[in-house]
Amino acid sequence: MSFFQVNDRCNGCLACVQNCPASALDYEDQNNRRTLQHNMSLCARCGQCWRVCPQQAIEFQHFLKSAWDEVVTLDLVRCGVCGEPLYTVPFKQTVTERRKTEADPFCPKHRREVDALVRAHFRPGPGFEER
Repeated sequence: MSFFQVNDRCNGCLACVQNCPASALDYEDQNNRRTLQHNMSLCARCGQCWRVCPQQAIEFQHFLKSAWDEVVTLDLVRCGVCGEPLYTVPFKQTVTERRKTEADPFCPKHRREVDALVRAHFRPGPGFEER
């Protein structure tokens, strides 16, 4: 959905184009037709186009909805005990490659519990040097 929308009152006067401080509006005249163009990456959402339109043709409420566009969907790695989402599978792969070892997936609470169990059951013998 385009955030910049006009209703049927638009008469192509170009007041919005000429008064856009961000140069986010443009037009193209081709084959006896005028096409109004909007670039959302340039748009400041300032409402100037809406304010200057003599026809009240700009539907500014679409700018205010701030809808979210889905960009990417990735699989999650969850805590092995409670199932809380921890991070994405590609993130885990990146960390594993950089550390050259794979970490067990535990949330902070269960990581502490697992570490405490390991410490309780693993007592280094004589001559063991901790690194």
